[in-house]
Amino acid sequence: MQRIAQDWLVLTELTDQSASAVGIVTALQFAPQFLLLPWTGIAADRMDQRKLMMMTQAAMAILAIALGLMTVLGVVELWHVYIFAFLLGCAAAFDAPARQAFVSELVDDDDLANAVALNSITFNGARMVGPAIAGIAIATIGTGWAFLANGVSFLGVMISLLLLRVGELFPNARAPRGPGAFVEGLRYVWNRKDLRVIMVMMFIIGTFGMNFAIWISTMAVTVLGTDADGFGVLTSLMAVGTVLGGLLAAGRDRPSFGHLVVGTGVFAVGCLLAALSPGYWFFGASLALIGTAVLTFLNSSNSLVQLTTDQTMRGRVMALRMAITLGGTPLGAPIVGWVADRFGPRWSLGIGVAAGIAATLVGAMYLIRNGQPLFPVTNGVVRGDLVDREKPR
Repeated sequence: MQRIAQDWLVLTELTDQSASAVGIVTALQFAPQFLLLPWTGIAADRMDQRKLMMMTQAAMAILAIALGLMTVLGVVELWHVYIFAFLLGCAAAFDAPARQAFVSELVDDDDLANAVALNSITFNGARMVGPAIAGIAIATIGTGWAFLANGVSFLGVMISLLLLRVGELFPNARAPRGPGAFVEGLRYVWNRKDLRVIMVMMFIIGTFGMNFAIWISTMAVTVLGTDADGFGVLTSLMAVGTVLGGLLAAGRDRPSFGHLVVGTGVFAVGCLLAALSPGYWFFGASLALIGTAVLTFLNSSNSLVQLTTDQTMRGRVMALRMAITLGGTPLGAPIVGWVADRFGPRWSLGIGVAAGIAATLVGAMYLIRNGQPLFPVTNGVVRGDLVDREKPR
């Protein structure tokens, strides 16, 4: 709801349908993932992840409520949204790696791949409902109320964290304190060829492919001529695809590198169909396909990274993964927004097509050079290039 209301506020109320402004907001919201990288991963590896998430969730609740009150009172300006987007990004930068790594404390290693997939299903199930509610709220009572509803919803998250039975968790080993922890994490990833390739693929998709806010909002307003309700439905249709992708991932015992390649290839096809869409529902169906593809890619990469990474490194590696995936957005979003303003939203979707093709080629070349099949039979065991996963606890 926050993202939908934020993009709609900027695009239709604070600017004259400026895709570039939406791109700047998106860039500011995701820039902290990269800027704060030396600290976010270390915090996830050293701190109690449950307590860290309670602090970040509280911070995001306060920011959402504050922006909602300013919007309802009619005093919000564009530069206010820029600041709130950046501060929300800072809180999310610390929240994301801790939240991703915390999944492995809720289940043992045998169930981790399925837990990651189910986590994505619940997350994207909420995303399927949230945009539609946001669209209705914006159309009936105003944008500010969507921000306020989001702020109140964080209470449920914090109560859930408080009610967890701590004694039944599978605690991860904590990284020792000392200098050079960030560099140690970078060295760990660099020495793993499979992780390097995954990070490159994620940078390409994260920077030039995951600009959904710009694509959906600009296509909805300038090409399809829909209102806030239609905008919310389009976002929900994409979330339907992500839920489907999550269900497919949950049905697999273990992910493989081939799932990354297939995911990025289908992503390119989905973006091409979206760019060529003749009407509203064709575009919505294309978004559902894109959602399925991107969730397949994100879930598979998440599971592969977690299952093959040492426990004491997991927070730093997940922080690097999130920083590369989301931190590249400040580079790509303004470019995609400028292309949408200059040449039209359909051409901006062409950037997504190119990103999907490039990432697919990178993954395919890795498989070919290492003589690996697309979907190898591993007897349920996932192995990294240099580091085998420790036995289940």
